[in-house]
Amino acid sequence: MHIRISRRTIVAGLAALPVAIRVPALARAAPITAPVPVNPLVRQRADAQVMRHTDGWYYMIGSVPEYDRLALRRSRTLAGLSTATEAVLWRHQTRGPLSGFIWAPELHLVDGRWTIYFAAGPSGGGQDVFRIRTYAVTCDGPDPMTGRWTLLGQLQTPWDSFTLDSTSFVHRGQRYLCWAQREPGIDTNSNLYLAPLASALTLARPPARLSVPTLGWEVQGYKVNEAPAVLERNGRLFLTYSASATDARYCMGMLTCSADADIMAPANWAKSPVPVFATAAATGVFGPGHNSFTVDESGRDVLVYHGRDYDKIQGDPLLDPNRHTRMQRIYYRADGTPDFGIPVGNGPVPDRLSPIDQPGRFIVVTGDAVAIGDGPIAATQFRTMPSGRSHTANALTPITRPDLRVSDQPGTAVQLVAATARTGFHQIEGLAGTGVSFRSAGAPGAFLRVVGNRLDIGPARSPAERRAATFAMT
Repeated sequence: MHIRISRRTIVAGLAALPVAIRVPALARAAPITAPVPVNPLVRQRADAQVMRHTDGWYYMIGSVPEYDRLALRRSRTLAGLSTATEAVLWRHQTRGPLSGFIWAPELHLVDGRWTIYFAAGPSGGGQDVFRIRTYAVTCDGPDPMTGRWTLLGQLQTPWDSFTLDSTSFVHRGQRYLCWAQREPGIDTNSNLYLAPLASALTLARPPARLSVPTLGWEVQGYKVNEAPAVLERNGRLFLTYSASATDARYCMGMLTCSADADIMAPANWAKSPVPVFATAAATGVFGPGHNSFTVDESGRDVLVYHGRDYDKIQGDPLLDPNRHTRMQRIYYRADGTPDFGIPVGNGPVPDRLSPIDQPGRFIVVTGDAVAIGDGPIAATQFRTMPSGRSHTANALTPITRPDLRVSDQPGTAVQLVAATARTGFHQIEGLAGTGVSFRSAGAPGAFLRVVGNRLDIGPARSPAERRAATFAMT
């Protein structure tokens, strides 16, 4: 969200993969796992937060296009969130400071009580409808879907100013709140602040100002740092945030701090000099941002964010309802920092395929062919789509080239062919007793195999050939 002052306009664990049972590979299909989420996961839900609670449920909350209510859904699987029933927990009031827009809610369990932080303003009638402040509601029972929600109050910060996008996390036994606020005396729309909590709405000490938008990509249209989200991995805290206007220029930045350092010392946080996640015309996702973090059913880290399917917007971007909730897996570089790649586009969440004998290398797009190597995350992500070959075969499609598919025909090297071609694979349990293998739908008895640095389609009879035809799916 952003604000234009002149107009007062404001513009969200378990194992990497199931281990295949050692049975004859051709006798069984691949192990049944959780359904694959399909993007957009939920249409017209911006600022989405997805959390997996200890009760085994995934909970999702976000801004609705009407900005008038708090609506929560839950599912046993990530994919199930797309069709899960939504419960309206709380609506804006009929008058007063919470009678207007409701922005960017987040669900947390604070001091044993379900709590939702959100931003709200009055409804007009002579009042400033963009006088946005942060509030919280709490639930009177253990089930947030059925409990009674009541207003707890307003977040108390040092300044009575534009405040939104609160997130909460626990580090070393202390609960913290991180949020966006316009600080008097600083010529920005919003900066990022952090403080330990004494209670759900009371800070235990004065806040630390972690980030001010100063870089070129943070001030496109508006000077914005907002929507913080925290991921603690590999001995560090990674704090992502969103910047610039909420059109196609919206993007994500990241601050990094050692988990052993004093996280209240701004000097201990390093800002990425470039966006870590931004518009990708190649995949058709524009203005990705306001993210949250969760894990999939196998415990793998997942990025949740919103983005549009188009870049041309009529009028105020915040009045355009089509910021859809999306998700994709997070990967890590050798130094332990997250690599978010690019927005993966519409369709099933893609995978990376790594030969089991070559960890750290993947099937990668190279021009009109595929090979084994490394490269940008986006060049190594493939999704499975209906093939047209048979009702049980799927095509492997590069996310950056949705017009192409991996050929299933034997030859000197595997090529990428037009999406209209009849080509596909039967995904089965890995021939080497782990991972997965891909049997050609067009050449019975032939498999996608690794031969040195290239791929071919051929038999998998010997132990060496069976290993060459087995991949880890990540």
